[in-house]
Amino acid sequence: MEQIGNRCSWAEQSEWEREYHDQEWGRPVHDDRKLFEMLILEGMQAGLSWSLILKKRENFRQAFDSFDPAIIRDYDSNKVEELLQNEGIIRNRLKINSVITNAKAYFTVQEKYGSLDAFLWSYVEGQPIVNHWESLHQTPVNSELSDRLSKDLKKLGFKFVGTTIIYSFMQAVGMINDHVTGCYLHDQLL
Repeated sequence: MEQIGNRCSWAEQSEWEREYHDQEWGRPVHDDRKLFEMLILEGMQAGLSWSLILKKRENFRQAFDSFDPAIIRDYDSNKVEELLQNEGIIRNRLKINSVITNAKAYFTVQEKYGSLDAFLWSYVEGQPIVNHWESLHQTPVNSELSDRLSKDLKKLGFKFVGTTIIYSFMQAVGMINDHVTGCYLHDQLL
């Protein structure tokens, strides 16, 4: 088994978090469906722990048709009620409705910008921003960039895309490399 060096401290709480940190967090994502999934999951996490979202992730994928925006945008009130009864996901009506709204906004972005990927990554000129934080406590929860992207996503019709959610999203999909400098992945992802 490959020896793993030090991780970001937040990833040492559970196996879910270790695996997510080691395999996904901070790695650049350019697939529109994966970007959409992460945007939805980050919105679902609002007010909750990321660990909870990771534990329910497969349930979310099943409940939301593998995060296929073409299917989700056509969800009706019956589907919303079905989702509200699903104990495997976050049963919050506003969050569930936001998934449908965001699926519609996804297509607005594709029409205007060609892809969600092109739109999002244009904010960082196609390259991850690499920060050099020595500890988790130095890492911000938002930035001028997340403020701007949040505002622009809202203009396009997205919901649950506040600046803190968007900063976390940008970290997750590799638009920002916020692995601390002592983490074995910080330099690997340069």
